[in-house]
Amino acid sequence: MELMTGVRNPLVRGSFDFTLSGGLGIGGCAIYQREGDRLKVLQIDLTPASDPEDVKEVLGDGASPLPEILPGVIGYYFKRASGEDNAAFSTLVRGKAEINIQLEIGAKGRDNAADVLALMKLVAPKLLTDASAPSATPKPPSPTPKKD
Repeated sequence: MELMTGVRNPLVRGSFDFTLSGGLGIGGCAIYQREGDRLKVLQIDLTPASDPEDVKEVLGDGASPLPEILPGVIGYYFKRASGEDNAAFSTLVRGKAEINIQLEIGAKGRDNAADVLALMKLVAPKLLTDASAPSATPKPPSPTPKKD
């Protein structure tokens, strides 16, 4: 975290409960600067009821697509266009679960978008439960030849 945020010995708060929302889980954690105004530098959220169409819209607006970290995922990552605070963001959707990573203050001189991508690759397999896997859609039966 220190390389990504530039913050040493941060304050960390949060929790995840994987028994909620039908086993999808809900929760979040945040990392704050210890000194001064204790600004939030990073937040990770796990929420239910996401919509893959929202992700497709952001991808259509120019965000970079996430690689398929797990089967059935769709996501994106980008850095704030203004460059303000070296912020970068990532969202991943799998079934009915969504993970958001918000790097509000990134370390100067780093590829902050690549940092949120790397963090997503680390946390997504741990935060997404089997309940979030999209259900398989049954294939229609293939026609069988008729005997005359």
